[in-house]
Amino acid sequence: MKIGILTGGGDCPGLNAVIRGVVKSATGRGWEVVGIEDGFDGFLHPEKCRCLGLEEVRGILPLGGTILGTSNRGNPFSFPMVREGKVELVDVSDEVCSRIEHLGLSALIVVGGDGSLKIAQEMMRRGVPIVGVPKTIDNDLLETDVTFGYNTALETATEALDKLHSTAESHHRVMVLEVMGRYAGWIALESGIAGGADVILIPEIPYDIDKVSEAILARCRRGRRFSVVVVAEGAFPKGGGRVVKEAAGGKSVVERLGGVGEAFSRELGGVLEMDIRVTVLGHLQRGGSPSTFDRCIGSRFGVKAVELIESGAFGHMVCLKGRHITSVPIEDAVRSLNLIDPAGEMVRHAEALGIMLGR
Repeated sequence: MKIGILTGGGDCPGLNAVIRGVVKSATGRGWEVVGIEDGFDGFLHPEKCRCLGLEEVRGILPLGGTILGTSNRGNPFSFPMVREGKVELVDVSDEVCSRIEHLGLSALIVVGGDGSLKIAQEMMRRGVPIVGVPKTIDNDLLETDVTFGYNTALETATEALDKLHSTAESHHRVMVLEVMGRYAGWIALESGIAGGADVILIPEIPYDIDKVSEAILARCRRGRRFSVVVVAEGAFPKGGGRVVKEAAGGKSVVERLGGVGEAFSRELGGVLEMDIRVTVLGHLQRGGSPSTFDRCIGSRFGVKAVELIESGAFGHMVCLKGRHITSVPIEDAVRSLNLIDPAGEMVRHAEALGIMLGR
């Protein structure tokens, strides 16, 4: 058996744990593993397909990122190519399928989030035997209790909130921390609860600036002359829209969000006479050594992916259900996003702790 593995979409801690888990489990069966560099893009360049053995994955478990590289623009069904000085989106899926056949791959493991797994689903329809592994720091994939990479990103955000607390209290300021979360506010909500934030703003609950400012003023009246706010990058005010840094098209295949922290602080400054500072955590959430949880779950996901190939369960994605690693059809995992329920238990618990969620 000869199998391939690629990592697509944004990087996150734990990718190397999955690669290592796949290689160790597959080589233990006497299989060959081919690593495809830079996501699906690697199939278009023969030099980006290389053999992975035990020596190649030695020592990578604690490393952040991915030894294979990744790309969040590599969609073979809509691949950007420059023709006559203009960028055109073309379908190169036939070329990818031919390359997979030329490499003699019996199966392909796609490690990615919603976008990469949707591509995987389309490649399955083209006859490519695929197994998926869920990866995203946003934790927005359905049918798995958690995605690997999320736990480490959450720890990074919580640590940042801990550090912002002391300077906020010392200078009597409102400290705003902008974290990732385009459409799902899991990082903001869970880090905000764990980090003792006073206000949490998430995409699932459009915020009312007047109610947010009143909550901060109420703290001041109680003698708490500072506040800590955590805001997901996709949060937006009632009647408004998300802050877009770069629209889709041209260099960016999807719209890039960013700047909501500054926009919110300007809006808040218009109704609140307090010193406000903004910290954007950005790609720090994607980097660094993976947590114990992400190393363990990533390793187990890698092993399970090989088991799925062995049993012929193609078109499935490995997932965590309770304490058990199982699998679900990829089409079930990508039918929609795993969003926070505004009336759900975690939101209710946050509000019971006195946290303002913008409403």
